Amino acid sequence: MTYLAEINIMPLKALLDPQGKAVTSSMKNINLDNISAVRIGKHITLEVEAANREEAERCVDTACKKLLHNPIMESYEFVIKES
Repeated sequence: MTYLAEINIMPLKALLDPQGKAVTSSMKNINLDNISAVRIGKHITLEVEAANREEAERCVDTACKKLLHNPIMESYEFVIKES
């Protein structure tokens, strides 16, 4: 069976997000003073061939831990859907 994984990777909340800070500052320049605390991350989608949802989740979790995110600087979460 094919599953679709949607993964969100974000900077850890305890760390400074320079890109998010720059965008937050720029909001004032375009008269959007009511927007603050912008954090910018990555959104990744991928397809997984697996016998069941649990196997697909294990596979995606392994990909995140070993390749897609940096545990020192980022956190991740994902959702699995049948494709």
